Amino acid sequence: MVQGRGSADLVLVNMAAVLCLMVLAGHVHAATYTVGGSGGWTLNVDSWPKGKRFKAGDTLVFTYDPTIHNVVAVNRGGYSSCITPAGARVYKSGNDQIKLSKGQNFFICNVAEHCESGMKIAINAA
Repeated sequence: MVQGRGSADLVLVNMAAVLCLMVLAGHVHAATYTVGGSGGWTLNVDSWPKGKRFKAGDTLVFTYDPTIHNVVAVNRGGYSSCITPAGARVYKSGNDQIKLSKGQNFFICNVAEHCESGMKIAINAA
């Protein structure tokens, strides 16, 4: 069976479409978010994630005064109780950049009473 001109054109169009998708996929970048917006990582920031869509690989930037705050990556229990679990990673540079993992990500400030005052966030990254 001999293929006509239409079949060859269809193959070229399909190849071009696949090539375009490959190029576009290479240009997809993870997003960067400054936690708390212009106010930064501070008290009462727990509602900041509402309405935002996060993906695994996105970066959270925590900006704060390191003499009075920190950032601790915790599990769900640590988030709920505001207690730092053993072995939790503590950040204290004042300009921490943390890449999100797929699923739930929890962060608190473990300076006395800060977490209880809303200095904590829970983020679900798709």
